Amino acid sequence: MPISSKELSKQIRVSALKMVTKAKASHIGSALSIADIVAVLYADILNVSPKNSKDSVRDRLILSKGHACVAVYAALAEIGFFPKKDLESYGDNYSALMNHISHKVPGVEFSTGALGHGLPFGVGKALFAKKKKLDWRVFVILSDGELDEGSNWEALMFAAHHQLDNLTMIIDYNKLQSLTSIEKTLGLEPLADKFKAFGAHVIDLDGHDHLALTKNLQAPEVGKPKAIIAHTIKGRGVSFMENQVIWHYRSPNEDQLAQALKEIEAHYA
Repeated sequence: MPISSKELSKQIRVSALKMVTKAKASHIGSALSIADIVAVLYADILNVSPKNSKDSVRDRLILSKGHACVAVYAALAEIGFFPKKDLESYGDNYSALMNHISHKVPGVEFSTGALGHGLPFGVGKALFAKKKKLDWRVFVILSDGELDEGSNWEALMFAAHHQLDNLTMIIDYNKLQSLTSIEKTLGLEPLADKFKAFGAHVIDLDGHDHLALTKNLQAPEVGKPKAIIAHTIKGRGVSFMENQVIWHYRSPNEDQLAQALKEIEAHYA
């Protein structure tokens, strides 16, 4: 039976917490921030599965904020792209499951690390599909801090010019970046107006609302690339991590992991 987006988001959070704790890795706050977005995409939207992973007509998901890779690794394992036990190797020497997302992991389309690269790549894939009249869509998950990179705006301008309506951008707008808030680093507002000015169809929504995400991800906007500004909470689901910038780089200890998993279980009960 296919997994629901709710159940998948729970498993993403549980696996992500375990992975970063074992590996003493960073970016758990960023992974929890996009857990619901990733879950809705894999459970309800994307035409991808282990059975069509090499099919030319599959949809493409690009995680441009590659540091939040544990969320995607957990989802791919949960839906069968590779054994769940492989998640235990996350961050190990010679493991395919690197600390920034790697195309060597089954189901991952593109490796990212340095920010501002995912959208230009996604635009290229969308243009290819349009030129070849291929019926698949491209989804790119971007971080809000990543929008400081000018390459994103160049890519968006190009996408709008070529009417790439098979492209959907999802901005994880948790309003924190590595060391402090977005507002104190380089303010983005009025963000929706900026995307509109560059030619995108823009939707603002709660990035943890599965129904809103599903509704607005289902269909493309004819003639325009779509930008979904998903308002999220960094560290979502764990009380002592929510909206705390310190969890961009800190990893939980065993006691904190136990508390976090207890809260996740209670939240989904």
